[in-house]
Amino acid sequence: MTQRILSIDTSHLRLQVLSPDDVRQIHQATLDLIESVGVRFPSERALDILAERGASVDREKQIARIPANVIEEAMRNAPAEYTLCARSAQENADLDLHLDGRHAYLAVDGTGVEVLDPYTREKRVSTKADVATAMRVADYMQEVALVWPPVSAQDCPAETRGLHELEAVWNNYAKHAQTETLVTAHEMRAAIEMAAAVVGGRDALRRRPILSIMQCTISPLAHDGGSLEAALVAAEAGLPVAFMTMASCGFSGPAALAGNLTVGNAEVISALALMQMAYPGCPVYYAAAQTAMDPRTGAYTGGGPEDYLFGAATNHLADFYDIPLSMGAFATGAKQPDWQAAFDNVFAGFMPVLTGADLLQGAGMLYGSRIFSYEQLLLDCEIYSAIRLVASGLPVSDETLALDVVKDVGVGGNFLAHKHTRRHIRDLWQPRFVDRRPYSAWEVDRVGPRELANEKARWILENHQPTPLDPQLSAELSRIIASLERELGVS
Repeated sequence: MTQRILSIDTSHLRLQVLSPDDVRQIHQATLDLIESVGVRFPSERALDILAERGASVDREKQIARIPANVIEEAMRNAPAEYTLCARSAQENADLDLHLDGRHAYLAVDGTGVEVLDPYTREKRVSTKADVATAMRVADYMQEVALVWPPVSAQDCPAETRGLHELEAVWNNYAKHAQTETLVTAHEMRAAIEMAAAVVGGRDALRRRPILSIMQCTISPLAHDGGSLEAALVAAEAGLPVAFMTMASCGFSGPAALAGNLTVGNAEVISALALMQMAYPGCPVYYAAAQTAMDPRTGAYTGGGPEDYLFGAATNHLADFYDIPLSMGAFATGAKQPDWQAAFDNVFAGFMPVLTGADLLQGAGMLYGSRIFSYEQLLLDCEIYSAIRLVASGLPVSDETLALDVVKDVGVGGNFLAHKHTRRHIRDLWQPRFVDRRPYSAWEVDRVGPRELANEKARWILENHQPTPLDPQLSAELSRIIASLERELGVS
């Protein structure tokens, strides 16, 4: 049985990187872009919906210019709070995630194309089996609350790969599942059929959404047509839907941070408003992973001070629209679990917590989400656990001031055997991988956090078996995928 999830209470510490006036200015600039420049929606269904609501639609260029009042009216329908549900209500009610703006949950994600094998420690192309094994480790870790498949099932047909990844998730993981690789309407319909089978029917799925959807925008100011149509299918079924901008300063967005933030905001809000126009009140959330281009190479950085500021600033925008935020937080640009990875992920994880993000994405990912590492996943969980303690603040009360205890111990004594110490000693942070041994003990083996994390990951893989799906249900998931593959002529 999976243990309860450890969330971060974000109500104690708050960082303000944008003033209310800054947020309003970015919002007005966003509306200006959407109405004057427009956003590309390469989907006839999307363009029809927008035209019906008063947008000026250029069918040839597939660009819609949407009036500001239409965007604002649509966004008012979006719910501020809802729950992302675990695979089964019977397994453990503590695994459901209530997005209420006061808790931050850690997510494994990425759909990278390579994995650092925990046994050979060599980098190789990822497979469906890697999705399954990654899920077993994520299922074990209390810090992990939800997942996308962190690697791509590249040994499966491209046309149904996202469905194979979901099958591997639900067969090996009991908590909430999310996906970003369902980018056609027919894939999404099959995924909904699979999710409905797991949870007990379409009505049950609407009540308990065990699957949420992430789609990516195309910066600057464009969307993918298949992703739009897949998202509309998901929204109709009641599944939470997000659109993620990855606008990069100097390349797919302005070099200035505020301009890049505004371009990304226009992409996300235009898509979420479309969902609300089609299905008012459907659950949506904001998603972002803005970064800065490396000026020397043009490469995606996946870490740096700009990312940390975006992580904090984007939540002010999500709060302004009163919707949950999923923020790219942990996917370092480092090539291996090292000093750079820790540097990136401490800052990138802490900044969105200080502004109240709901979902922190990217645990376990290296090289800008291209490579999944079991060691990095466990080290990111360690970082998250430290952030969790810091974010809880420093409570002051008669119990925590402990004046009577200090008077009882007196001058020159110690607190080791006192009842108060026994009550509170477990409140102190205890690392699993950070090395606090004496230097002489470390000299014996010179084992560091990465080696300890690798050892623990292998232990989990060899000892932890998540609660399996009923064999008939597992067979039904395979049947749904096979049926679509026959329909598509995929072997």
